[in-house]
Amino acid sequence: MPSLYCFVALGITLTQALAAAYTNPKDYAQMPVPRQSPLPSESVQQGLGPLLSKNASIFGPDDSRWLDATERYQDFAVPQVQVVVQPGVEDDIPTIVKYANEHGINFFVVNRGHSLTSTVGRFNGIQIDVRSLTDISINKDAMTVKLQAGARNYETIDILWKEGYVTTTGSCSCVGMVGPALGGGHGVQQGVHGLIADNLIGLNVVLANGTAITVSETSYPDLWWAMRGAGHNFGIVTSFDMKIYPVTVPSYYYRNYVFTGKHVEPLFEELNKFHSNGSLSPTWGGAFGVYTMEPSVSTTEATIFWTFIYGGSKEDAAADLSPFDALGPVAVDEGDVPFTSISDILISGLESDLCAPSKVHITGTAGLQVYNVTVQRQLYDLYNKKVAKEPLLSGTKLVHEGYAVEGVLRGKPEDSAFPLRDDNLLMYFDAMPPPNSGLEDFAFQWARETEDLWNAGEGEWRKPTTYVNYAAGHESLESMYGYEPWRLEKLRALKAQYDPLNKFAYYNPIVPLES
Repeated sequence: MPSLYCFVALGITLTQALAAAYTNPKDYAQMPVPRQSPLPSESVQQGLGPLLSKNASIFGPDDSRWLDATERYQDFAVPQVQVVVQPGVEDDIPTIVKYANEHGINFFVVNRGHSLTSTVGRFNGIQIDVRSLTDISINKDAMTVKLQAGARNYETIDILWKEGYVTTTGSCSCVGMVGPALGGGHGVQQGVHGLIADNLIGLNVVLANGTAITVSETSYPDLWWAMRGAGHNFGIVTSFDMKIYPVTVPSYYYRNYVFTGKHVEPLFEELNKFHSNGSLSPTWGGAFGVYTMEPSVSTTEATIFWTFIYGGSKEDAAADLSPFDALGPVAVDEGDVPFTSISDILISGLESDLCAPSKVHITGTAGLQVYNVTVQRQLYDLYNKKVAKEPLLSGTKLVHEGYAVEGVLRGKPEDSAFPLRDDNLLMYFDAMPPPNSGLEDFAFQWARETEDLWNAGEGEWRKPTTYVNYAAGHESLESMYGYEPWRLEKLRALKAQYDPLNKFAYYNPIVPLES
């Protein structure tokens, strides 16, 4: 899930062809859900329960644990869960999958319930809840860590930091580790160490038929390629090993700026210089910004917040930050924190709004190489226009993530299913219509207009790209999994080999379910 947070000026003309490349996620959510006979939890308990370990649990909607187990970050297009099964050990998962297959039951795995995509709304069946599988084991000799499927970002960061290590993680405390890894996995350490997927060593995977295998560079190498970038389509990861690194930066310097509308053009001109088209020094964790309403600054126009994270001292960061000081920000805040506190600085810690569950999120996303200054002004003006019309959407955020990318660029695009190593900047739109407000369609249209501006600002030479972990569900397969024809051809061939019945078809699927 996104953390808190752009170009050569050119005129933008949005064409019907660009708009026609998408499907409204609301349309996807309203597609027929695959049929699933009613599943009384008692019958599943009787049939499956004796086959599982003593610490496993099976329960239905009447159980006191139900609300907690089925609670999700995204309340738009939620999966239709009939029974929850919580494995007590990893070895329970093959048994659960085989039982579901033998009885014609759909299954769906939940780590931390943070998927954004509307495609999960087509699920109906058993939820395999792996949140109880949270073991984290460090191997100091091998410089690796083994994480079970339920391990979260903040747990991983904290445990490793206490032992003197770091690894690549996402930037939001409350999300799991395995979900982002299967789609690539961006984060503050990526400038130095690459994506989460780049640091995987081996995956323990349960296939669609219930077979448990180990996937690595030397074991099922074809599936190893697919799992790193499109892994949600191929199996259930029960645990995995990844590289760790000694802590070399004991403290990170941050500086937060507050800007207003008058700063848009000079701010994004300086940001383009700062990021230098993907050449930002990996000493920088990155620069992260957001457009949103802040009444203490203005009640009529969006406020612009920007946070810079530096792996070093204030003195060493000063030269790179002086152009932003010179812009005359409304406010500046700064400090030094350990790596364990960076998510709090980015307003994506455990107690942040970005970790608050059970809200409807109307989202959109785009990957960019540079910020288009003209577009950033258009987006700012559009934001103000939309909020003026519908003030209940004043909490909407236009998030800009600008991580250092040197470590990402070291990876070869052909070596994994992750296709977007030339996306230097990640954009994310998030509107949260209040319950019963009837503003979903308005928010959808706003999200689409925002996406179209971002994408058109890249110029005709570059096609829209979608980081799969941020996808809303309406984007094209090519934008998520790559435009080179060989990529989807290879993924579809592997899908036919390892999941011919399309059991894993609910998270931005390579082979969509039939309507």
